[in-house]
Amino acid sequence: MSLATAAPERSEQNPGFPRLLGKLSAPSVLVGALILTVLISLVHLTQGSSTVGVGDLFQMLIGNGDQGASDTFFSSRLPRLLAGLVAGVALGAAGALLQSISRNSLASPDTLGVTAGAAFTVTLVAALGIALPVWLGGLVGFLGGLLAAAVVFLLIAGRNTSVTRLVLGGTAVAMALQAATSLLLLLFAQRTIGLFAWGNGSLSQLDLRGVWQVGPIVLIALLLAVLYGHKFDLLALGDDAVTVLGARPGAIRLGGILLAVLLTGASVALCGPLGFVGLSAPAIARLLAAKVPGLVKHRALIPLSALLGAVVVLGADVLIRWIGGVSAGIEIPTGVTTTLVGAVFLIVLARRVKDAGAAGKPSAAKTGRPASRLKFTLMISSASLVLTASVVLGMLGGFTWLLGGDVLNWITGQAPPGVAFALDERFPRVLAAVAAGAALAVAGAVIQSVSRNPLAEPYTTGITAGAGVGVIGLLIVVPTAAPWQVSIVALLGALLAFALVYGLSWRGGIDSARIMLIGVGASAAGGAITTFLLVKADPWNTPLALTWLSGTTYGRSLDQLIPVGVALALLVPLLFLFRREIDVIGLDENTPRIVGIRLEPVRLLTLGVSVLLAASAVSVVGVVGFVGLVAPHIARSLVGSHSVKVLPLAALIGAVLVSVADTIGRTVIAPAQIPAGLIVALIGTPYFVYLLYRTR
Repeated sequence: MSLATAAPERSEQNPGFPRLLGKLSAPSVLVGALILTVLISLVHLTQGSSTVGVGDLFQMLIGNGDQGASDTFFSSRLPRLLAGLVAGVALGAAGALLQSISRNSLASPDTLGVTAGAAFTVTLVAALGIALPVWLGGLVGFLGGLLAAAVVFLLIAGRNTSVTRLVLGGTAVAMALQAATSLLLLLFAQRTIGLFAWGNGSLSQLDLRGVWQVGPIVLIALLLAVLYGHKFDLLALGDDAVTVLGARPGAIRLGGILLAVLLTGASVALCGPLGFVGLSAPAIARLLAAKVPGLVKHRALIPLSALLGAVVVLGADVLIRWIGGVSAGIEIPTGVTTTLVGAVFLIVLARRVKDAGAAGKPSAAKTGRPASRLKFTLMISSASLVLTASVVLGMLGGFTWLLGGDVLNWITGQAPPGVAFALDERFPRVLAAVAAGAALAVAGAVIQSVSRNPLAEPYTTGITAGAGVGVIGLLIVVPTAAPWQVSIVALLGALLAFALVYGLSWRGGIDSARIMLIGVGASAAGGAITTFLLVKADPWNTPLALTWLSGTTYGRSLDQLIPVGVALALLVPLLFLFRREIDVIGLDENTPRIVGIRLEPVRLLTLGVSVLLAASAVSVVGVVGFVGLVAPHIARSLVGSHSVKVLPLAALIGAVLVSVADTIGRTVIAPAQIPAGLIVALIGTPYFVYLLYRTR
């Protein structure tokens, strides 16, 4: 069953759901959701940093309370509660709309880039020094979310869009916008101070003004969505049937998108991005709708999703304060908790996916013609020259531009102290960028081949996120950890994440779409855990957190390069020994068995080697995405799909990408620096989107 059409196929969605639900009606379920929302709201009101308890609040409600309880209620607890309600309702309804429009149960404001687009425009306004009221911030967020959604739907979506392409396309756009947002936070740290916590979702409010400004927008959009709910019901019939009935499917989708983006923008302006609420709340509602027929109708489904969105947001806030104490609710952004919950739902839903769509075709289907020996030699020579030039450029560029003669003097030990100091600092950085880029590119090439998915790479399979969690956890506990300790922990984190993704993807075999979607969920969960660790350990060290999560070569020394150097020296030759098996596995499931290749052991071995390569790169330069995706595709377009030619060329291209990104990042705004990972993301996303567009 494809999740692209999962919503109408109710009977297969939740076979184990309690039979009791089948006896309920849609109104009774809605009333039950409303009662649950009220109960969680009451519990939410009892939590806070002050000593005001349930008895104080009750006395205040009956008119016998003191002024302290009244001040606490109206200035702190009520604004936080209403903000959670408004944001949860908005995101739940927006997710339901987007899933119905795309007929895709994995669509949401997060997976389609809407949340990231809204967050980027709001941050951009703040970076420009413009102070806006919350309602106008919501409008700005609406425009940003609308632009991101337009990019995803126009360039990625179509009649034959698969669930994998849609989610990955939205994820790519979201990653680029998040990189741009992080860039703004770093470049305009003074103007955007405090936006790091907001950028991960926070219910903290100074007063009720934000709620009063955004609440009416959400209410109006929600009422419109419910009022035109019968129009969205028609989309489940298919475009041809909708047209026969006299309606215009394009107009219905456009209206739904505008409402969903408006709801998301309003939520982001009020509380920042609350990850995956728009995915999990409609998912729960559809699970209920599978047993309660009346809930299938959007006039019931949308308000139910809205109520469940509020339950998810408030429940996450109650849970984090119940587990970690009141201070945890202040220090840890609510979006971290909601992202973890949503990632679990994404993984659970992805385990049902059998449709790989276009993304599941062998990577060889989109490659160039096989290159002759002469052409391959020319390509390798040209790439080597470009890499040499990028290394030289990296050595010359920086806060102070040097000359070629300075480098020659440094090599012969005759450089002046100032020049020698600069080159001593630049040399390990350039080598780190080159080695990490090569390792990520080779890992991405192998993952794409053996998973037969041209959209796969270490980042979207959860490997780099797992390594990042491990490294951040170690650095928090042992800030002076040795490079070898960092490498070991990165390796363990990557292996654990890989084992988790691989194990959850296994259903009598590995499906390329399933492993990708579960990898996206694992990456989101890893990012949320990393943010939690950073905020919990040192909430004021935002630049360090952003820098590490964005990938950087700052401050690297030669001894830190040993792990990635050893990995390249030992593991790349091992992959060459399995080059024939990698090529055959990349064809289909049956050919390897016909020619006597043990499919699963070889696939597991080669994927494991790729994990080691990616982990060694993360231990040196942090979390850098897109290199493992872009470099192999460029290599295949130049020399065809044979691994013996793709692997060395991809390694050179990956090394050039990270090296050039590193040089740009430490020169364009010197003495300040931009992490190389942000530059790579900004460069890689247009190519990623172009790749999806070309393979529609």
